[in-house]
Amino acid sequence: MRIKQAICFLFLCISPFVATAQEMISAPEPQTGSITGTIMDADGAAIPGAYVVLTGVSPTDHQIVTSDDHAFFVLSGVHPATSYYVTVSVRGFADWTSSAITLSPGQTVDLNIHLIVATTETAVTAAFSEQLALEQVEAEEKQRVFGIIPNFYVVYDPQFVPLTTKLKFRLAFRAATDVATISAAAALAGINQAANNPDYVQGAKGYGQRFGAAYATGFSNILIGGAVLPSLLHQDPRYFYQGTGTVKSRALHAISSPFVAKGDNGHWQFNYSSVGGDLASGALSNLYYPTTNRGPGLVFENALITTGGRMINALAQEFILRRFTTKAPKQTVPVETH
Repeated sequence: MRIKQAICFLFLCISPFVATAQEMISAPEPQTGSITGTIMDADGAAIPGAYVVLTGVSPTDHQIVTSDDHAFFVLSGVHPATSYYVTVSVRGFADWTSSAITLSPGQTVDLNIHLIVATTETAVTAAFSEQLALEQVEAEEKQRVFGIIPNFYVVYDPQFVPLTTKLKFRLAFRAATDVATISAAAALAGINQAANNPDYVQGAKGYGQRFGAAYATGFSNILIGGAVLPSLLHQDPRYFYQGTGTVKSRALHAISSPFVAKGDNGHWQFNYSSVGGDLASGALSNLYYPTTNRGPGLVFENALITTGGRMINALAQEFILRRFTTKAPKQTVPVETH
């Protein structure tokens, strides 16, 4: 009798947990939405065959469709609470890009898109874009964490404006020669001096060598990864603050930033500039590190440390540093397009 009572008691105890587990397993995923639209010219005539590209926070969010014979398109399976951008391109017309679109579960957003003929607008658009990029960089050069630490490579403006080669080099030299950057190299040299790493001598001479090595590594990384390769590969070296969506989507956006970058065309792509800059900087360090510290291990060790630092910095940018950054634009909630 006692055994039966014990079994009944045990069943009563575990049944709520079983029910809860079943509910968790059967809980549906957030319902996806869709983005539809019609593409027309300035006079309202339909434009069939236009390429419509959906970009999100990660490459897996990308979709490409074409408008049908009635100039209509559908982008389905769009995740809620995530910022997306729609870009439309067709020969003979200037590209069109939407503002940030954030859907609710199951929502459908309809866009009425009017394209401008490219031949009459190209020169004006290019000049206007370059002026916007200059204004954006000038604003970014004023961003400092606690008013001291440069925060030049973070874009808070949701409007993407590609940088010219001149602006990429300007931003790189501005960051590499900042007093805070030089001070950070001096502090790192002191830490390395105490740890007797790399294998330079001790004393003032050793500190000078360690400072030179630390600054040269940082300078080459900023210049190569932030200007040279982005200019050659047409990529943007900056971090694009997401600021909206779930914690998971924002964290993934931050962690993936060393490996995913925006091209000058506004599309997400593999970040060859960042990865290549880290490896190239590590390779150059073999020229001035002591013989006992040189070799392939130095290259990959420095690259891994730098990449890990980028991930940590991006997470801090996404969740912490904006509130402590002076001159950062005020955060606004994206306006949903209906």
